[in-house]
Amino acid sequence: MALNIKEFLIGEECTMLEAMGLLDKVAMKILFVAGSSGLIATITDGDIRRWILKKGNLDARVKDIANYHPVYIFENEKAKAKEKMLECGIEALPVVDKNRQIVTILFLNEKEIRNRREIDVPVIIMAGGLGTRLYPYTKILPKPLIPIGDLPIAEHIINRFNDAGCHNFYMVLNHKKNMVKAYFNDIEKDYALTYIDENTPLGTGGGLSLLRGKINSTFVLSNCDILIEEDYGKIYDFHIQEKNLITMVCSLKNIKIPYGVIEINKNGEIESMKEKPELSFFTNTGMYIVEPKVIEELEDDKVIGFPDLIEKYKNNGEKIGVYPISEYAWMDMGQPEEMEEMRKRLERDE
Repeated sequence: MALNIKEFLIGEECTMLEAMGLLDKVAMKILFVAGSSGLIATITDGDIRRWILKKGNLDARVKDIANYHPVYIFENEKAKAKEKMLECGIEALPVVDKNRQIVTILFLNEKEIRNRREIDVPVIIMAGGLGTRLYPYTKILPKPLIPIGDLPIAEHIINRFNDAGCHNFYMVLNHKKNMVKAYFNDIEKDYALTYIDENTPLGTGGGLSLLRGKINSTFVLSNCDILIEEDYGKIYDFHIQEKNLITMVCSLKNIKIPYGVIEINKNGEIESMKEKPELSFFTNTGMYIVEPKVIEELEDDKVIGFPDLIEKYKNNGEKIGVYPISEYAWMDMGQPEEMEEMRKRLERDE
């Protein structure tokens, strides 16, 4: 399960033994003492070890051991984080805002623990496709059950939203749907999962019509072959603040063309030459924040993709927003090579 900044916070009056127990829980060797004025101090396993060796007193409290001159950086200094950690000989570095409130914890091993606000909105996962791009895997298993490490991709997706505070999930199923149901019915879970049977393929947009009357609030829509490593609370807040009908989460992609590119004019002459240019553009990740109006206005049994729905609403003057994320924050397993890269990435991050 994902860690939250709150799990790294400890009070000054807590005992040393409580601090040791919390250090074992987060397994990151450091805790932070914070108050209304922001970051106050840090306490590490090394601080505790030195205290025990020097004092031999196991009844100490955090305030007796903590370092009240903590190293930290501000949000606009994140690029220098690794340099700062190496310079100070530390493995973790809190990033604070102008009020010294911790917003992120960076680690030398490149892990990052963010301060995430929990949301509790319905999540719809479109999981009825044939998964033809992942053939021959999907000849045996439906795409939602393709394993990425120890868990199927659909469970990875649900766990991330559940960590963010979501408790109500809807899975639109078609291809090999009974296998998906059998798997999720057999596991322990602390969330509600409702299956929506799609008897004929309706597309990523048309399948939403089957949820009419079930969803009456802002919801998340996700494809079942992606993972988004981003603060879902911030995405949701952006959607609400901008008053969007639909917010599309888009990833910045950078592609370096390994050839020289030649542009020619209408006379067949060279207009320009660019040696191995790099293209930057935003691409649709397959995650959206959506208002319930979209479900209410869908026609029954009409085949339509969700991007086509977006285009329709855009042409009708509705407000469609984009929430940009980094290339690294989006993982896609739509094709075998991408699936393998996702597996390696998750193994590294565990």
